[in-house]
Amino acid sequence: MARRVPAVERALDILELFLRTPQPESLSVPEIARALGLPRSTAHELVATLVARRYLRPIEGNPHRFALDARVFELGNAYASGLDLAREGQQVAREIAARCDETVHIAVLEGRDVFYIAKVDSTNALRLVSAIGRRLPAHCTAVGKMLLSGLTDEELEERFAGVDLLPRMTRNSIRTLAELRSELERTRARGLAWDNCESNPDVRCVAAPIYDHRGRMVAAMSISFPVVRDTPERFLELSRLVRRGARDVSLRLGARQLARDTEEPELPPWHLPAVADG
Repeated sequence: MARRVPAVERALDILELFLRTPQPESLSVPEIARALGLPRSTAHELVATLVARRYLRPIEGNPHRFALDARVFELGNAYASGLDLAREGQQVAREIAARCDETVHIAVLEGRDVFYIAKVDSTNALRLVSAIGRRLPAHCTAVGKMLLSGLTDEELEERFAGVDLLPRMTRNSIRTLAELRSELERTRARGLAWDNCESNPDVRCVAAPIYDHRGRMVAAMSISFPVVRDTPERFLELSRLVRRGARDVSLRLGARQLARDTEEPELPPWHLPAVADG
């Protein structure tokens, strides 16, 4: 078993003080130090870190006392939404997979990766081999690019801070942040994300966004299919299906006022007629 980190345990102990009965509305550093048997200087440093990360906040008018901040609420909501998302997403993914007989995934964004929380396989002999719980670099996948397109420019910069070249999974993988920003702009404009053999040299994907009851993009659904089964007609069919599936999951999560996709999906560059030079 890996060694536990004392500083992390102490920080979590501070947060868990608010779960005790009777539940305190606020705590001071001396109260925290006494409750956990910590030196006051250590308790002060831990509280300052938790305040900086928005897990604690000073009480208005009494800055020496601290209460839980918004990040704790966000984590609780993320946990609850994740449970509903996996269950509801799996049900819709089965319906979409039954219609197209291709592999359907639902994934969420974690850092610079996507994490697959639901999956239904194709029954075809030639199909994508993947698994729930797998992580992949977000920029190499359709679901990942869809989710990254939901970030602000500042959030994207923060997430990829210090990264010069993006990791490559195939020769088609995006390599620079400039390329990624351009692709995300196109993704936002068309409302669909594409993976042109960027995570697997033999597989393409199309993905659509999933929203929660607050209107936040919380996940994405994709349909993955081998290149040998990709035609312009098939690509448009799968694009319509993944839009429908993502919309159904969003409605199950309580999303409201979703715009209906009345426009035909775009064809990707590899299905457009080549333009002759000159």
